[in-house]
Amino acid sequence: MIALGIILLVVGFLTGISILWTIGIVILVIGAILWVLGTAGHAIGGRRHYW
Repeated sequence: MIALGIILLVVGFLTGISILWTIGIVILVIGAILWVLGTAGHAIGGRRHYW
């Protein structure tokens, strides 16, 4: 999810489409939160690790 967020941020920035920029930020933040929770050892969605 982090990679998808970065891709959407870059595409949104280069094309000037603000909705892609916004979606990219949201997906990047969600991916970062899931990554931090996964590395802290919390089970997410029934999985012990999230990547």
